[in-house]
Amino acid sequence: MREDAEQLDISDVAGTWVTQQVLHDQIQRRIAALADLADTPLFFGRLDFLRAIGEDASEGAGGSRFYIGRRHVHDAEGDPMVIDWRAPVSQTFYQASRKDPMDIAKRRRFGYTGGELTAYEDENLSDPAEIEQASALLAAEIEKPRVGPMRDIVATIQPEQDEIVRADVSGTVCVQGAPGTGKTAVGLHRVAYLLYAHRERLAKAGTLVIGPNSSFLSYIEQVLPALGELDVAQATVQQLVAHVEVRAQDAPEAAVIKGDARLAEVLRRAVRDGITMPTEPCMVVRGSRRWRVPVYELIEIIEELAGREIRYGAAMAALPQRIAHAVLLKMEQGGEAPDDRVQDAVARSREVKAVVKACWPAVDPAKLVLRLLGDAEFLARCAEGILTPEEQAAILWPKPGRSVKTAPWTAADAVLVDEATDLVQRTPSLGHVVLDEAQDLSPMQYRAVGRRCTTGSATVLGDLAQGTTPWATASWPEALRHLGKDGAHVEELTTGFRVPEQVISYASRLLPSIAPGLAPATSIRTGQDTLAIRRVAEDLTGAVLAACREALGREGSTGLIAADDRLQALEAALHAAGMPFLTPGTETTAEARLTLVPASLAKGLEYDYVVLDEPAAVVAGEPDRRTGLRRLYVALTRAVSGLTVLHAEPLPAELG
Repeated sequence: MREDAEQLDISDVAGTWVTQQVLHDQIQRRIAALADLADTPLFFGRLDFLRAIGEDASEGAGGSRFYIGRRHVHDAEGDPMVIDWRAPVSQTFYQASRKDPMDIAKRRRFGYTGGELTAYEDENLSDPAEIEQASALLAAEIEKPRVGPMRDIVATIQPEQDEIVRADVSGTVCVQGAPGTGKTAVGLHRVAYLLYAHRERLAKAGTLVIGPNSSFLSYIEQVLPALGELDVAQATVQQLVAHVEVRAQDAPEAAVIKGDARLAEVLRRAVRDGITMPTEPCMVVRGSRRWRVPVYELIEIIEELAGREIRYGAAMAALPQRIAHAVLLKMEQGGEAPDDRVQDAVARSREVKAVVKACWPAVDPAKLVLRLLGDAEFLARCAEGILTPEEQAAILWPKPGRSVKTAPWTAADAVLVDEATDLVQRTPSLGHVVLDEAQDLSPMQYRAVGRRCTTGSATVLGDLAQGTTPWATASWPEALRHLGKDGAHVEELTTGFRVPEQVISYASRLLPSIAPGLAPATSIRTGQDTLAIRRVAEDLTGAVLAACREALGREGSTGLIAADDRLQALEAALHAAGMPFLTPGTETTAEARLTLVPASLAKGLEYDYVVLDEPAAVVAGEPDRRTGLRRLYVALTRAVSGLTVLHAEPLPAELG
């Protein structure tokens, strides 16, 4: 298939050089999508139907057989050899069961080692005599060591996950998922499915995956290309709103206020604060005649535009045309017959431009927010009845910036600039947006994401128990309201496939304190000896290094997670011990399988073995205890095969 694409000759096909370039780019993307991935098998399953399907459904024909894989594969004659996992017929591979065989006689799973076929396993779904057993290959695939970036899960998608993946494109799906339930993978596979089922629609509008940080995006960036999807953009919320350079950090109190949805109304008032009513008529000279638009008519036009709540910039563009139209009516009453060209000329006239500049001045969003956060009087006027004087004082800059380039912008300020930008000019919308780790977004950040999917759909992924920001989401209905998706469907995933049962049960002791309304997660992985908790009387750092060496003696990746203020000491100790280590988001190698992870960046990542340094320090590193316990919950649930907890201080009482 790749050779066919490489041999295509388009020299005599395209009519123009532009068309030829477009065709060339499309062919190059096709070739890239068909690249060989040595460790990624093309098929992972087989379906044997009881009856023939499609063209094979002739009288007396046997049952159809389909191989299921990551992408469609056909032979030299164009006949299918492997069916794409997203095709309708492939859904039975994930949904069929002994209770509902869905016309399947046999389901076969294939096992691979390094891309080489090493095993297979059959389920005779239509044979009542066969005893139902858990899939050994499924368990082996789930427990495979996690060296390198995140892998796709097409071979192991579970029925409840498949339903979310194939949900309708027109709606928004919110997935509340405990650690290890595969919510991130579900979101990524949903993008791949929607691009398959609605490619033309989404190819025009675009798709976007939003993650919490660059390390997380680096970790997941290979999943979609492995499924043949190369054109999905990835970004953090901060990258979306990068209108100004962030060079400062807010105090928690100020960040919470700036992230409050009430700031949207404050900004709306600020944008419209410059609108003033005229005190003199507009006199337009055309040839030897003058046409006068009285003050009361100008006021009516401006009040009508202001009352329509359209974008400030759109209203500003409409105002000169409205004034010009009033002039044309007077010209017609005076016996003239002006046309549209005359109206455009009047709208561009010096007299009309002067009225627009005085009554509806242009707004620069960054300069507006600069003034709002640096001018106490302006802020008080715009925030009257919305923010208390104390709240206003909390968000004012101690040293106001003199210009946009030198202002002490923070991450929350950048979101405010984005809100102001949208008030002036509409933000383009995408076809589908996946928002991961959504529980950490502020209401204003939700609004920023919502602006990018107003005409499309969204997949919202998160876990309320893992909210570690001061403004963390309290409930999904509230978050979805800020996102602009009130009618979204909320699904809950509680069955874990990654985190061992011993580990998730231990971490779930924190749930009554951090998320009382959530049900504890369970895990299908019930292996023993996956959790070790050790009290260290002396030399905690030495014990941590010994635990890392022990973990590195096994196959797979190791993550050393520690409170942020402990990193410097651990880095020095690792260097002194000659133990190479990586930073989050860096791909592991045979020489370096240890990653030193600050607790603040651990969310969304996973490692075969995790060594957790001093849980009490992780909790103490946050501004309040509840947030610290949530941070600890995240750190405890990053292990796929084993977790070792080392502590010199007493463990938090909430762990029991």
